[in-house]
Amino acid sequence: MIEKSYTSEQLAQMLSTNPVVVRRTMSGLRDEGFVTSEKGRNGGWSLVEHFEQLTLMDIYQAVGEPNIFAMVNQSSHPDFLVEKAVNQVLDDAVVEAQRILFERFRQTTLGDLSMLFNAEANKSN
Repeated sequence: MIEKSYTSEQLAQMLSTNPVVVRRTMSGLRDEGFVTSEKGRNGGWSLVEHFEQLTLMDIYQAVGEPNIFAMVNQSSHPDFLVEKAVNQVLDDAVVEAQRILFERFRQTTLGDLSMLFNAEANKSN
């Protein structure tokens, strides 16, 4: 187990969000065995020991596979040929972008992110 733990409030402050959002997300990660939680005065959320092996795809799936791209094609005039053509191009581009992104998710571990973080932190010191 990772020794450092953080409360939902601490994590929410770091992420500029609401503690309720953090608890909801973290509970999904806990259900998958990626984090643990302890109640009480010294409680909080902690990463499991093998976090270095977890991929971004593991995390993405654990939080319910939210929609990655907010761009939605327009269908206000479904018989309009220009709209159909534009929508086809957008749909193809989004599918390709998602394929590339998910491949990167599968290749990137939390250990990789930790190394990048530490390298940046060392540059700052």
